[in-house]
Amino acid sequence: MNTTSARILAPISVAVAVLAVWWLVTAAGLISPQFLPAPGHLAERFWLDVTKGPMLAHAWVTLSAALLGSLLAIVVAVPLGYLIARLPWVDVAVTPYVAASQAVPAIALAPLLVLWIGYGLAPTVVLCAIMSFFPMLVTTVLGVRQLPQDVIEAGRIDGANWYQLLWWVEGPLALPSVLAGIRAGVTLSITGAVVGEFTMGGRGLGMLLTLNRDANDIPGIFSTLLMLVLLAVALYVLMRLFQNAVTWNDDEPKTKRRARVLADEPLPT
Repeated sequence: MNTTSARILAPISVAVAVLAVWWLVTAAGLISPQFLPAPGHLAERFWLDVTKGPMLAHAWVTLSAALLGSLLAIVVAVPLGYLIARLPWVDVAVTPYVAASQAVPAIALAPLLVLWIGYGLAPTVVLCAIMSFFPMLVTTVLGVRQLPQDVIEAGRIDGANWYQLLWWVEGPLALPSVLAGIRAGVTLSITGAVVGEFTMGGRGLGMLLTLNRDANDIPGIFSTLLMLVLLAVALYVLMRLFQNAVTWNDDEPKTKRRARVLADEPLPT
């Protein structure tokens, strides 16, 4: 079995095993359907919610907040990560505060965001950005710090300025690491969106979960959770495909090969 087949079959096998255990537990009556609906019943409810209910509209609101928050986190985390990795004084000045910020639960910031920004989409977007920020920052710092110095020195000897080094050498070499952090951050932003809708209001899946909870609608809760899982998986897969798009079949990143070739050639102006 080749690597590609293993990557496809492994998660499918796990899903089949989980569904089989789930079906056996519910079919044997070990757990009441009042607390855990059978897979078939959940599938029927999910289909009704998607085709005839408001599920897709709520999902779009949550997805929009997550994507906007991820974009905001990228705009801040990637440049800041580069500066931390390249400028020691920025590292010394900023890193302690970044580390300390991780001790504060994101949900604890929700009341402050409501006071500062108000209710609606904006505070939820900010909360998504906060939850996505740290993995993006860390992987950017690690990616830049692990760059091969011989390639960078070759670019300097070739007469490249800081912008040319960043665009033609450092950026391509660090891109796989940066994309790994973005992939993790985008997935976390879905959680941030739901937490924000729980605490700060909104019209997304978080609100739908609250309505189902208040109505004691257990199948509705599981149906909404299934949609959240599908959104997170879809974002993860899309980011993975994008990351694979910059990788050769021999698993050497295109960006790394590009930078390695440029080390032996004059850098474009």
